[in-house]
Amino acid sequence: MLRVNTPIVKTCYLSPMNNPVSSWLPTAIALIEADYQRSADTHLIPLPLPGFAKLGIDLYLKDESTHPTGSLKHRLARSLFLYALCNGWLHEGSTVVEASSGSTAVSEAYFARLVGLPFLAVMPRGTSPEKIAQIEFYGGRCHLCESAAQVHSLAVALARQTGGHFMDQFTFAERATDWRGNNNIAESMYTQMARERHPIPRWIVVGAGTGGTSATIGRYVRYQRHATQLCVPDPKGSVFGEYHRTGDAGLTGPGSNIEGIGRPRVEASFIRSLVDRMLEVDDLDSVAAMRVLSELLGRRVGPSTGTNFIGMLSLACEMREQGQQGSILSLLCDAGERYLPSYHDAAWVECNFGDCAPALQRINVQLA
Repeated sequence: MLRVNTPIVKTCYLSPMNNPVSSWLPTAIALIEADYQRSADTHLIPLPLPGFAKLGIDLYLKDESTHPTGSLKHRLARSLFLYALCNGWLHEGSTVVEASSGSTAVSEAYFARLVGLPFLAVMPRGTSPEKIAQIEFYGGRCHLCESAAQVHSLAVALARQTGGHFMDQFTFAERATDWRGNNNIAESMYTQMARERHPIPRWIVVGAGTGGTSATIGRYVRYQRHATQLCVPDPKGSVFGEYHRTGDAGLTGPGSNIEGIGRPRVEASFIRSLVDRMLEVDDLDSVAAMRVLSELLGRRVGPSTGTNFIGMLSLACEMREQGQQGSILSLLCDAGERYLPSYHDAAWVECNFGDCAPALQRINVQLA
């Protein structure tokens, strides 16, 4: 197992009360801020869809796959670390624990290594070897349990046993990000759209896993008084759609088959009042849209981006039918190379989801 730690200089500074205090905390924050300063913003990509463009409907994707850890979750992990550091929850030598088998764990392992802390990801035993290898590449360790239902409670227990801190992305995602601006993802979107023919999007489309991104965008839109609506396409099996409709926070369900989005229970970071519309998306539609979008862009995207694309197409078709013009903006969440043995493998999809051909045909009709 690869274990790499960033050395932290152990010196002291004087607090306002003239008491010597370890400099680990300000040094850790400075390392994360320096890493952010070195990073360029992610690109905004216009989608080449002539059938919509000629009618005044423009579609865009903000490409979050270009972050150092390859996904939208890089932003979340950075925010969670700064939030925990500034709250005094992380200390020199603390073990960072997260309940995640996906991109969040990869990104948190990156930041844990950056500040020299051990990282432990709790995940189901069926997690792909590729994801485990990515976490271990950044020096993290993986603790496997028998089922997804055990992940949260086991993460809490392991944080207690190690004297560490459970990051708990599903609780703290929505409050860890500065939604007023500070170059968050929403502010970046509007800045990049400024010279487009429809600079204020009619719709922003974003799937929800923790709900942190939809909360950040929804709050920013209202704070800036933009005439933009927020749509969350939700995979079949997730409870977010029903929760949005009923407000029943006790809902449970089977969960999503689309990695990274959808949940079997209502999470604290999903703020239903910020979402203008939910769309339930079938798994085969997500996979088919992932394939179509990969061909349009000339590179592979992940399945949650396919779910986003279905939401964009649904809204674009609705605008076309109603004679409306405007822009629709969504996220390219991560690159498809992470899913070569699964969602991008035709035999795997056939075995787990069924035949994609009808869904592909429907999408091609929408694009015509």
